[in-house]
This record gives sequence, structure tokens and C-alpha cells, in this order.
Amino acid sequence: MRILVFLCAFCGVLMLHGQPEATSSKEVMEGIARKEKMAATSLVKNISFKNIGPTVMSGRVVDLDVNPNDPTEFYVGYASGGLWYTANNGTSFTPVMDGSSTQNIGDIAVDWKNGTLWVGTGENNSSRSSYAGIGLLKSTDGGKTWQNMGLPDSHHIGRILINPENANEVVVAATGHLYSKNNERGVYKTTDGGKTWKRTLFVNDETGIIDLAVSPVDFNIQYAAAWEKDRKAWNFEGNGPGSGIYKSSDGGATWKLVSGPTSGFPTGDGVGRIGLAVFDNNIVYAVHDNQYRREKTEEEEKEEGLTKEDFKTMSVKAFLDLDDKKLNDFLKDNDFQEKYRAENVKEMVRSGAVKPADLAEYLEDANSLLFDTPVIGAEVYRSDDGGKTWKKQNEKYIDDLFYSYGYYFAQIRVDRNNPEKIYLAGVPLIASGDGGKTYKAIDGDNVHSDHHALWINPVKPGHLINGNDGGVNISYDDGAHWIKNNSPEVGQFYAINIDHQKPYNVYGGLQDNGVWMGPHNAEENSRWHQTGEYPWKSILGGDGMQVQIDNRDPNIVYTGFQFGNYYRLDLSSGKRKNIQPKHELGEKPYRFNWQTPILLSPHNQDIVYFGGNKLHRSLNKGDDWEAISGDLTRGGKQGNVAYGTLTTISESPLKFGLLYTGSDDGLIYRSDNGGSSWELVSGSLPKDLWVSRVAASKHKKERVYASLNGYRWDDFTPYVFLSEDLGKTWKNIGSGLPASAVNAVLEDPVNENLLFVGTDNGLYVSFDRGSSWELFQNGMPNVAVHDLVIQPEEKHLLAGTHGRSIYKADITHLQGMTQEKLDEDLVVFDIPAIKHSSRWGNSWSSWSEPNTPGIDLVFYSKKKGKYSASIRTLDGIEVSGFEMEADKGFNILSYDVAFSKPGKLAYLSKNKVELKTADDGKTYLPKGSYELVLSGNGQEVKTPVTIE
Repeated sequence: MRILVFLCAFCGVLMLHGQPEATSSKEVMEGIARKEKMAATSLVKNISFKNIGPTVMSGRVVDLDVNPNDPTEFYVGYASGGLWYTANNGTSFTPVMDGSSTQNIGDIAVDWKNGTLWVGTGENNSSRSSYAGIGLLKSTDGGKTWQNMGLPDSHHIGRILINPENANEVVVAATGHLYSKNNERGVYKTTDGGKTWKRTLFVNDETGIIDLAVSPVDFNIQYAAAWEKDRKAWNFEGNGPGSGIYKSSDGGATWKLVSGPTSGFPTGDGVGRIGLAVFDNNIVYAVHDNQYRREKTEEEEKEEGLTKEDFKTMSVKAFLDLDDKKLNDFLKDNDFQEKYRAENVKEMVRSGAVKPADLAEYLEDANSLLFDTPVIGAEVYRSDDGGKTWKKQNEKYIDDLFYSYGYYFAQIRVDRNNPEKIYLAGVPLIASGDGGKTYKAIDGDNVHSDHHALWINPVKPGHLINGNDGGVNISYDDGAHWIKNNSPEVGQFYAINIDHQKPYNVYGGLQDNGVWMGPHNAEENSRWHQTGEYPWKSILGGDGMQVQIDNRDPNIVYTGFQFGNYYRLDLSSGKRKNIQPKHELGEKPYRFNWQTPILLSPHNQDIVYFGGNKLHRSLNKGDDWEAISGDLTRGGKQGNVAYGTLTTISESPLKFGLLYTGSDDGLIYRSDNGGSSWELVSGSLPKDLWVSRVAASKHKKERVYASLNGYRWDDFTPYVFLSEDLGKTWKNIGSGLPASAVNAVLEDPVNENLLFVGTDNGLYVSFDRGSSWELFQNGMPNVAVHDLVIQPEEKHLLAGTHGRSIYKADITHLQGMTQEKLDEDLVVFDIPAIKHSSRWGNSWSSWSEPNTPGIDLVFYSKKKGKYSASIRTLDGIEVSGFEMEADKGFNILSYDVAFSKPGKLAYLSKNKVELKTADDGKTYLPKGSYELVLSGNGQEVKTPVTIE
């Protein structure tokens, strides 16, 4: 008990029975207020980030809201990428939520009569990166400003309904916490535009409302889908007896269960997520993720060939009597290692080295469990009497729609013109013209899988707008052909990396969009539609994960998709080789995290480290593997999610074989001898948290950083730690950060005191090794930062976000800020030389924009104050001058390299030369040497300016 109390005091978080407790909404909102203050006072608020894309693969859409009078105008809500607006049918989009406190969206609703926007924050899916929100946001000025209207502890909003006759009457479905129990879930209603709310339906603290649907002819008739679920890091139960359908006949004020035992709708433990669609006051559809198990048919019992299930109960005698050809067919079809063929496997069973059941266990990895489907899965029910009774529509299983993860889908729509025409959104998008009895797929080659939103034009049948994991698609012929509308930068990156080419490339793995690479200086525009060359290239499919690039040959890339399915790619030849370490027959399968860590040794690029539940090492680029540790986790837990896995690996760049690993169950180990022995070094750290990053210092062998992440407990405490003695003791350096789970901590390679931290809601920098923190987000909205990397030659910081693609900032001046310089009143940084061009200010045609130069004059001021800047020739002529009000911290004066009018006259009076005025009306400085004289706060500093 003493230890428990100590940990609580050390980390500033409550522990319940030794486990992390969900962060209160009060702490979350206080953290947001604190972050806003940090934004105003940040020393780096003038250092900007630029989004470098990519855009073409887009990201997960959760909702659409279309102007019923003009369907070329609509809003798109992205799961973690904010709200975007188009008034030109998706040709271009504008972000309208960048000024809000979050980019995480569950649902959107628009009152098109007066332009009021409602956003239910917190994604309504329950995936691995479905981030929590902060309640309901409302804008009355088209998204310029946002007001929080309450329900901050709801975390995830399922649906919002606005009364078309009374905009102040709004009904909201609150799904509640994803990883913990809570009471702020159910149906809430306001009649005063969100000033006050009344909860009108509550089932229990584990059951939220995932969907609301309203009769298009009567706002009083509403249906609510309750969903009981229990998600943990190691297990997800997406079903329970609390799930069901409720009906209101008074506009959401009161509710009655209409899916009871006599209704014809499934009840009990197996009831999963439900989606709803209402045609009129009588006809209602529901799509249900039925988690009850399927009964085996006679055909399945007689299925030819061996299956995994056969071996689970097979006796030794029966195994030895198997036909060798059939056994070999099974072994080859299931990718057993070459050494496992009928003859030698039988010998292993005969000698007792393995059992027949070991063949089944050999295949039980997380990926197989994800796609094996023993459950009934998707089914469609219809009521023709306003929900009193329900009848199942599909006679056969609707296979390959949900697989075993229906918790991610359950969207159904009905055409307003035809009650028999319905659409189901799942992995594919399918449609039925006979009320759900039969279906056909309508997602074509141009449409990404995993569908979450669909709008059907009520006056033009066949006009569809679809939102999926790959963005937005529009069809005018009921899915026969689709337009792709992917200009927003909303990529959901898990991990990023860089190479050292000129220009250097950026690599990254994305949620459900594979692995991409592209030059850091590629411009995001639509010219590629004409050239056919998009600068970013897809190099692997699946859910893209970590990337390692051989620094001797950038064509050799190590990357992969979920659960450790990694490959060595040769980009020059297009060849690839699977490099996942394989366990031995009879050995328990290795456990691999969804985002499996992989690392090339900084000392030898032939050496690859690969994290399962053990750490594996290859000395020959992944061709052969050896486990160099035992289990470096707590051993896993019973559940349906891979757990007890390594999540992060680091090797000291200062000593070969000084290794660190971190696991999803909170353990950090260190080896001083290349894996010969291991020491647990996380004993004093908080328990049961996900180790999101462990990073050996680039400056001191004994120094190491670690970040822990409580997202999977709904614990948003920022856990960041520093050790100066190889992990024997730790110092908490995260206490200065607002409440938000931490994904990455990165030490600068030049300045040992410069640190960066990426959280689920933004990016921070420290100049004093974590003693204090500055918000670092100029140009970047409040979005989850999943990964950070520095390109050392260009001195660029790259931030991989899970919702807004990749951002880049020049950190040259940050790297130069020592503690001594931070204490100086004024520091003016060197100004890089600029090359003169006769084209400055001129256009190649009357239709093109002039080519304009610019120099950024960067300086640091210890306090706020007025400064004057003078650009002078070396003989003292002022060619240009200006004044500015400087902030405390870094400031940037952008100078266009042009004469001022007085400066031009003064220069010409002393220099008998001809100065040409450019097409844009400016006269630019000729080649030569100048100096910047910066004065303010009692200081004056001179700095050379060179135009070559």
C-alpha cells in the first residue's frame, strides 16, 4: 500500500486497485485552458510548421452533412482530422475547425437555415486510435469560432439530431468512455441551444448510445441504438445485454425499449453494435453486428482438406495416420516454415516433441484471430410497425462485410424514394434493392475500403456521397462510377522516418493506407492530375507501420503492416522479402503488437532488431533471426487483442549492444551486453501503462528517456521521464505538460538540452531537458502527434500526426539556443546568404505571379518590446528599415530584399548605377554585402546580410 501511495504522489494520478484511473473531465478542461495560455506565451510561437502532405490517400471519414438545397455544398468530419467544408462539390476543401481545442470528431450536424454547426467530439468508432473528445462544440459563424456546449466527459459522441423546425432543440447520442466506465453517456436533449442539457435515456455505465435516427416526416419519432461494450488493451467485448433499440415518440424526451424478447430482434449477451435508418413513421431498418456464434453446417462439416480446427482435438494415432500429401498441402497453404513438412513433423509428433494441437496453435497469431469469423456478424432487421416487431431480412450470412470487427462499422441507409433500397457500410459498400434480402457491392476501383458515412440525395436517386478510411467519394450512378475528392491533408500516420538523400525523402505508415514515401519539398497541388506523377509513392499496403531505411543504400527499406508482418524492400528492383521472425513448432507463437517496433542498429546497418514479446536480432538484414531475450513483458493476458508485446526499441548510438525495450504492459528492460542479460529498470515507474517510447541519449551513454501512455485506461496524464543512470532512477519531466497522453519523446542530436514531445493533442519543446515546456504548434492544429524525427543535415523537425499528415519546421535556431543564450537580452541569428536573380519581381507572362525573394531575419528577445531594424550598405546607407513589436522569445522579420523609397534615393545619390524597377513595382537590392542593425530593449546587434 505504501508503494501505491508513493506512485500516486509521484505521477499525479489516482490509482484504483493498482491500476490507472480515467482522467476527470475537469482535469482535461483545465489542461485545455492551460494550453491556451501556453500558446499566448510560448517562446517559439513565431516558429512555424508547414504541412508537407501527403493528401492523396486521405484519412478516416466519420460523417457527412450535405446542404439539401445544394448538394455541391457539404461538410466532412474526419475521425482525427477535423471538420472540412466545400462549396464546389468536393473540388477543394477548407478546414473550419483548426481554431478549436480538438480535431477528434464523432458526428457533425448542420442547421442549414442559419448556418449553425454542431460537432460531437470524440470518434464514434472504437478502434485502436479512436481518440476521445471534449463534448459538444458549436459555431454560429461558419467555424471561425467555437464554443463548448457541455458533456465534456462523454468522450465519444455517436450522433446529433437538430429539429428542422426549432434549431434550439437538439438531441445527442453520447457513447461514453472507450476504456472505462462512466455515467456521462446515453441520450441528452437541449431546448435552449445547448445552454442546458437533460439526460433522457441512460442504460448503465458501460452502455452508451451509438446511433440516433429520426423520421424524415416527424421529428418526434426517434430511435436510439444502445451499445454495451468493454474495451481493454488486451480484450474487446463489443457486445452485451445492454445493447438494444429504443424509441421516442416525443422528440427524445422519453424512451421505450422496442427490441425486447418478444420483438423479433436479438437480445442478450451477443447483441453488438447497431445502426439505424428510418424511412417513415412505420418503416425502420437496423443493421446489427451479431456476436453470437455460428452453427456449423453439414457442408462445413464435410469440407475437404485439413483445417486448423482439425488439429485441436486430433489424437497422436490419427495424426500419424494422415495422408502425407494432405498434411503437406495444409502445411504449405498455411505458410509453415520449409523445414516443417509431413515426414519430419510426423517424426516430431511420434517422438513426443510436439502434439497435433501445436499445429493449430502455430497459426494462432493476432492477424488470424482478426479475420477468422466464427460469429454470425452483420444482419439486417426491418420493422413495418414503428419498431413494435422486427423481422430479419437476410436469409444468408452477409459475409465479408464486417469480418469479426463489426464494432468499427454498423451504418445503414435507406433511399428516401424507395423503402426497398438500402445501403450497408462495412469493409465494402453494398446495396440491396429488395429490402435487404440480397446485395451487390457498389464500391469500385476508385473507392477505399472501410465505410463509415453515406449520404443519399433525396431528390436525385443514385447520387451518393461516401466517406471511408480513404476519404470522400461521389457517385451519380448509384456506385457504378466514383469521383475521388481527396485534397485535405488528413493522413493518419502511425510512424515516420527520413533518409539522407538530397532532397531527402520522408517515409510513413498510415492507418489502413499502407506505407508511403515522398520528397520533403514536394508541393501539394493538383498538377499531378495532368502529369500523372504524384510525388508521394505507395510502397506497401495494409495498415502501414514503422519504417527503417538503410543509411548506406536508401533503396533498402524495412517496413510492414499490422502485427509484425514486415518486409525488406528493394525499391530499385521492386523485390520484397518477408522478414518476420518465426517461432518453432511446439513453441507458443510470438506476440506482435499492432504497431510492431523494428530498428536498424546505428552501429551496423546489417543488424536488425525486431520486437515481439521477445527481442529478436538478425545479423544479416533479416534473413536469419535469433531471440536475444526471454519474454520482456508480463506474459500477456487472456483476451482477443495481442497484448504483452514490445512497443519500442532503442540502442545507444554511443555504445553497441546497450539496448532498451518497452512493452505495452508497462515494462522497460535494459541490456548492457547485446542481449546476453537483461535488467528490469521500470520498477519505480507507474504500472500497467503502455511504454510509447524509450530513447537512449545521443549525448551521454548513461542518459535515457521514456514516455508512458495511459490512453488505454482513459488516463491522459502526460508521463515523460528522464534517467541519468541507465534507468536505475527516474525523474518525472512531464509535470509541466497539459493533460494529454504522450506518444513520443525526441532528443535533439545537436543540443543535448533540447527535447520534443508529441502528445494526443499537440507538440511541445523544452530548452532545459524537460524542466519547463513550450507549446510548439504554429501552423499545426490541436491534433495527435504520433511520431517525431529530425533530419540532421537540413535541421528539420518532422511531426507525423494521426489526422493531419506530416508537418515540417526548421529548428536551426532552436538548436543554437544554449542556456547562456536564453539568458541574453538579445540574440540575432546568422542570416544565410541569398542568391541574386534578375527574375526577382518579374513574371514570365502577364498571367503568372511574379517571382519574389525573401529573407527571414530571426532573433531572440528576452522580453517583449519594440525593435527597429535597419538594412544598410557597408558604408552606412540605409536601404530599408522597419519597426516591429517583438514577443518574448523567437521573432521573425520577413524582409523582401527591396529598397524603401528613401533608401533607393539615398543609394542612388551615392552610387551612380542604374536600378531597374521590377514588374511588381519594387526595386530589389543588387548583389553585394549589407548588414542588419537591430535595436531594441537597450540593445543593438549587427549581423551580415549577403546577396551573392
